[in-house]
Amino acid sequence: MLVVDGRQWKEGQSSAGIADKARALYGERYAEFLDRVQAYAYFPYAVVPTVENFTGGEITVRFEGLSGRIDQGAGILFNLKPNGDYLTIRANCLENNLVLWKVEKGKRSSVKWVRNTPTATRQWHELKVRINGTKVEGYLDGKRYLEDTLAQPVSGRIGLWSKADSHMYFSDYTVTAAD
Repeated sequence: MLVVDGRQWKEGQSSAGIADKARALYGERYAEFLDRVQAYAYFPYAVVPTVENFTGGEITVRFEGLSGRIDQGAGILFNLKPNGDYLTIRANCLENNLVLWKVEKGKRSSVKWVRNTPTATRQWHELKVRINGTKVEGYLDGKRYLEDTLAQPVSGRIGLWSKADSHMYFSDYTVTAAD
C-alpha cells in the first residue's frame, strides 16, 4: 500500500478556507475555480521504476479517500515524458468526477471532465485506464465513464498521482500491457 498524505501541506496557507468559500459560491463547479488558484498547484506523483515505456493496455489501482478539504484526488499517471509532460486520469471523492488531465511545459489543463461519478470518501474504489493507440478509456468501480482520443499514441512512464491536501490510500496497482 502507498499513502499520499497532503494534510500538512495546507497548514500555514493563508488561503486554506478558500475551498469552502468557493464551494458555497460555485456549487459543484467549485473545483474549476480552485484549479486556477496557484496555491493549490501541488501534484505529488510516484513513478513505477520497472516500466520504462508503457504504450498500451490497462492500469488499475484501488484507492480510498481518507480526508482533504481541498481535494481527495486519486490518479493514474501515464505518458510521462523525460521533459516532465504527462497525462493522468483522476477520480475525486469530494467532487464526484473523473477527469483526464494533461501537463505540458509545467501547465496542467483538463482534456475531458465527467461529472456525477459516485466516489464516496472512506470507501475503497477501483480506478482503471485502458489505452489502445490514441484511444483512452477511464473506468471507476468497473463502469466506463470517460472516453477520449489523443492526438498521439501513448508512450512513456507510468505511476500514481494525487493533488493538494489529499490523504489517500492506494493498493493493488496492476499493469497489463497490450499484446
